[in-house]
Amino acid sequence: METISATELARNTSVILDKVTNRGQTLGISRNNALIARLSPPLLSMTASQVLAGIKLPLLSPGQADEWLNDSKQGFDDSLANPWE
Repeated sequence: METISATELARNTSVILDKVTNRGQTLGISRNNALIARLSPPLLSMTASQVLAGIKLPLLSPGQADEWLNDSKQGFDDSLANPWE
């Protein structure tokens, strides 16, 4: 890991941030020859909608969707039970 001084970071912030951003490079920041921080690019992440957008699932026709919904309700009734009885 390349290390730069805090003074160099203060004087060349834009250039150093470009180095981290464009090259994906992590830099150590030192003051008085002691490492005080690391500057690194963010971890790549995806939102749930981005992940789901890449998944190609077979779509159900309206008839198949109704059939699936009815099958999923089998064995259940619509009444509410009193848990204290």
